[in-house]
Amino acid sequence: MTTPMPALYIGHGAPPLLDDPIWSGQLAAWAKDLPRPKAILIVSAHWESAPVSLSASGAPLVYDFGGFAPKYYRMTYETPDATALAQRVAAMMPSGEPVHQHVSRGLDHGAWVPLKIMYPEADIPVLQMSLPTDDPQRLMKLGERLRPLREEGVLIIGSGFLTHGLPFLEEFHIEAAAPGWSVDFDLWAADALARGDVDTLSAYRSKAPGMPYAHPTVEHYTPLFVTLGAAMTADEPGIQVIEGYWMGLSKRSLQVA
Repeated sequence: MTTPMPALYIGHGAPPLLDDPIWSGQLAAWAKDLPRPKAILIVSAHWESAPVSLSASGAPLVYDFGGFAPKYYRMTYETPDATALAQRVAAMMPSGEPVHQHVSRGLDHGAWVPLKIMYPEADIPVLQMSLPTDDPQRLMKLGERLRPLREEGVLIIGSGFLTHGLPFLEEFHIEAAAPGWSVDFDLWAADALARGDVDTLSAYRSKAPGMPYAHPTVEHYTPLFVTLGAAMTADEPGIQVIEGYWMGLSKRSLQVA
């Protein structure tokens, strides 16, 4: 029997991540340690849309950022056709939850920036799925529905940032010290992840220190629950592969079996 692919929750970073030798090196090394995926299904913080929506193969990248060097707007990441995976995902959804197949939306930077580092040859089909809700339980259910894809060689990735209080940052450089609210939330989440405590992680609005500064909006945190739902056992602690801070934000990332 084939060993299932793991599922990941990663911090994706802004485009300058591509020029950060430390974090990009961590992502590249992590990818090399994984079995080679047959395809990748990624849920990014930067696409919130209901019902569940799927990206279009061959569509141009989405440059959903501003104020960066012109070179980032010229980057490409052309991957093989993912139509078969899109059809498979659509078939896995309940009849009462239709899936919208976009005809022109490509990968946004929450998908192509980390994947450009992890799989630079761009030779693996990639499908992006929208975040249809911010409710942890509904996202866990979505991850559960997607779980069989892991047995088929599909790498499922939730792409966000474990802390993302951009309005409250005072320094904007990679080595900036992490604010207290970022450290507090990060350590709280690290402890809950180490214990496999999904209930605590789900109750972050009331239980997590550092709120609401760590997540004034929650879309960078909630992809975690798609990953946890796709785990074979959601309350089994995963491996926290990457930790530390980038521009003061937590880049803690998780791999679950």
